Amino acid sequence: MSRLFRLATAATLFVATGLAAAAGDYRDHPDMLKLVDELVKEDGFDRAAVTELLAGAERKQAILDAIARPAEKALSWAEYRPRFIEDKRIAQGLAFWREHEATLQRAHDAYGVPPEVILAIIGVETRYGRNKGSWRIVDALSTLAFDYPPRAPFFRKELKEFVRLEKSAHLRIGDAVGSYAGAMGFPQFMPSSYRNYAIDFDNDGIIDLINNPVDAIGSVANYFKAHGWKAGAPVAARARVTGDGYDAVVNQGLEAKNTVAQIGQAGLSVLSCIDNGPVPVEYCADPTPAEKATAWKLEGARGAEFWVGFNNFYVITRYNRSEKYSLAVLHLSRELRKARRLEDLAARG
Repeated sequence: MSRLFRLATAATLFVATGLAAAAGDYRDHPDMLKLVDELVKEDGFDRAAVTELLAGAERKQAILDAIARPAEKALSWAEYRPRFIEDKRIAQGLAFWREHEATLQRAHDAYGVPPEVILAIIGVETRYGRNKGSWRIVDALSTLAFDYPPRAPFFRKELKEFVRLEKSAHLRIGDAVGSYAGAMGFPQFMPSSYRNYAIDFDNDGIIDLINNPVDAIGSVANYFKAHGWKAGAPVAARARVTGDGYDAVVNQGLEAKNTVAQIGQAGLSVLSCIDNGPVPVEYCADPTPAEKATAWKLEGARGAEFWVGFNNFYVITRYNRSEKYSLAVLHLSRELRKARRLEDLAARG
């Protein structure tokens, strides 16, 4: 990884946030006090400073309400897709592509991730930086770490990683804002991803996902490569029903565990790019029978849709554990690629 941000002491930054005088909802919470003990022991943080930061966090009921009904679970694919595949977002993506074309190509060359896939992630997450979230991260992560039992261990870990960003990132963590789940910046990285996969892609000595789209582009590509992205491999393809045993293989999990041959034997045939029928060429594939895959039956705008996802599909779900999210990224990337081709053709006259 490139050079980390300039270092500063915990006490200096925490005082600079102006939070010292604010008493929040977790000042005497036993789990918060335990977390402070761990940070002091494991990382050498100043106890008073880190206590002041976390004690100033506020419990947000709206965050608990929001995480209880994520769109990926609450909406059907027919309802979910139009939220991201829209003319305005595509136009914004094309403008972002033109502005950062050289950076996107450099990321593609270095990590094998196509420009349109990087663009689709940033477009789905924040509309290319237009909507990075407005929740104070320390409030979001504290609320979920201390008042959301279903995933408290995960968010407790993320809260610790967020505090650690003070030592490795050019970030005023008491002021930092993001999503209700604690994700930050153009690509909405969680704190652990920020620390492990964010890179200094413009070589200015600072890793900044909040305000620097160049670092964001490189970091998304690095994240995908680190999680197993295979350059040139398919992401997902539509499938047609060829038998009545497909229930045994559809909606069985995100990871590609069956082979294409096994899915075919169960009654789903991947639409080939050689003979794809009415399905756009962007949603076909010609995998080998032995390639690992997962299958989905989703409720689309015109009824049931069957999809087969491959390794790269699973990599996208490592960003957000949802098949609908991964398909939305795929669809937006394809729409961006098609729109870019049309722009290029128009430019040539």
